[in-house]
Amino acid sequence: MASSSLIVTLCLLATFSVLLPSAFANVICEELSNDLCAFSISSSGKRCLLESNSQGGLTKYLCRTSEVVVPDMADWIETDECVHMCGLDRNTVGFSSDALLEWSFREKLCSDNCYNTCPNIVNLYSDLAAGEGASLPEMCKAVKGSRDRMMLELKSEGTPRSIAPAPAHH
Repeated sequence: MASSSLIVTLCLLATFSVLLPSAFANVICEELSNDLCAFSISSSGKRCLLESNSQGGLTKYLCRTSEVVVPDMADWIETDECVHMCGLDRNTVGFSSDALLEWSFREKLCSDNCYNTCPNIVNLYSDLAAGEGASLPEMCKAVKGSRDRMMLELKSEGTPRSIAPAPAHH
């Protein structure tokens, strides 16, 4: 009887250690696989950074510890769910605010699913926006305002817009 509960406990521990690696060990960026590096935070509270180096026509990727400190967050490996919901890619190299220029990315980042569920990603892009003299909360208000205006226009028109008929085939 005791051995079966021990087996169940060990199975649960093994399952959770795979799902939540940062809950059971210190996150050391240099020890992370490339597919976990981007959007992770080390035990020291510094962001992990995926870097690429080209040598002899081959590109090699390395995970390093950056100097960017994240207040009140450490030992964080971002979930695949957040990466997907926020419109990101696990293979993102470096830190860049360029994605904030893309409307489709801002829509995903500012969606309730991402903005209210993925604090690490929101923190990163808030810092990147601030570095460009912008405010992520203000950007998100603009995205939501635009979406609301679009819905209001659709509702106020009453009927769908006319679509030109397809050309006739002879």
